[in-house]
Amino acid sequence: MAKQKKSIELENISFSQGRDSYTLLRFFPIKMSVDVMVYEDGVKAGVKNIPFAHLPKEIKKIIKPN
Repeated sequence: MAKQKKSIELENISFSQGRDSYTLLRFFPIKMSVDVMVYEDGVKAGVKNIPFAHLPKEIKKIIKPN
């Protein structure tokens, strides 16, 4: 059986919701979560870990977890 990666680094994927914009950093297939860098009004607010299910449908199509 092949060893599964613990995380997958993501580049150049970003989206906006309201006044906040998010840049995806890495995807954790085992936990089905994503680390994102949050920008509030253009100011870096920090890194958050959010569930994959909370991403917009267009972003989910790009990542394709399976």
